[in-house]
Amino acid sequence: MLRVRFTADDLLRVTFAREPAPLMELGLALAAMQRIGLPPVFGRWQQSLRRTLPRGARPLLELVPPSGRGPLFMDPLSRGLDDGLDAVLSTPGGYVRSELDRVCSAGRRPVTPWLRALADQDRDAWRLLADSLRTAYDSVLGESWGTIRSAFDAERAWRTRLLAEEGIRATLAGLAPGPGWRGTTLEFDWPEEALLELDGRGLVLLPTTVWSGWPMLALRPGLPSVLVYPALSPLPLLGEVPRAEPLAALLGSTRAAALGLLTRQRTTTDLAAELSIAKSSASEHAKALRAARLITTERDGKAVWHSCTPLGLDLLAGTGGPGPAPRAQAVGGRR
Repeated sequence: MLRVRFTADDLLRVTFAREPAPLMELGLALAAMQRIGLPPVFGRWQQSLRRTLPRGARPLLELVPPSGRGPLFMDPLSRGLDDGLDAVLSTPGGYVRSELDRVCSAGRRPVTPWLRALADQDRDAWRLLADSLRTAYDSVLGESWGTIRSAFDAERAWRTRLLAEEGIRATLAGLAPGPGWRGTTLEFDWPEEALLELDGRGLVLLPTTVWSGWPMLALRPGLPSVLVYPALSPLPLLGEVPRAEPLAALLGSTRAAALGLLTRQRTTTDLAAELSIAKSSASEHAKALRAARLITTERDGKAVWHSCTPLGLDLLAGTGGPGPAPRAQAVGGRR
């Protein structure tokens, strides 16, 4: 049982990550690859990972145990792979050593020559770590990252609406299996007994598409803790969801694709770039969706931000989401 004790300040400081963390997702994927007894939905995906993981990525298995509880310096919240790698490579030496000691002393990973070299800040060891992380990301997540990002956006939109309708306690209790709340302590099913105090720094919610079962809690010194929990739709299913045509028939293919993108807040410029249309056309589509009360629009300085309304989310949920965004033959061309 995992018990997470909240203060009033913690409950006021619960936030949702703005985007998925590439290296966090990669670490959990490598852990899931090694686990026994995964749900059947992960079976074929797990077998494929075991078969295709490149030799250049395999050193990471010395760091990542099947439990997913590897060294925290490998799992930064970041705004992309390069940003994440920069964070890993700039980790203070003392924190690296303490995390490696924690992982190895708990019996999760044996002490190998490479891990000793990492703890001693050996340049060649750290160069191997960076190369292995990049190779593993390209092999395990690279082709799927757009799908993972879309699933994250949908999950975030749904949980945000749940928060508005049912409140913070119900939202947090529904993230993973467990008894729920006992006073200000939230309990989740977990393979060990643990009590964790958030100490008023708050909590960041981060869904993952490659992990199942119990949640993972990362305590970060001086920063809000991160609760990583399984998203509603796991990665192996995301590519199999049939694309719905009714929404495109109702709104038009470009407008339906725009609505699907707006499960995450985007600017008019973002919409134009992702739909490969002119900014003026993107503005027209947003105006039509706003008139139908499917999106809302806010101005922040020169930027105009759009996002789905609850009605828009209901429409997307009822049709399974829009099909893939059409590609323009020429910028500004009509659909």
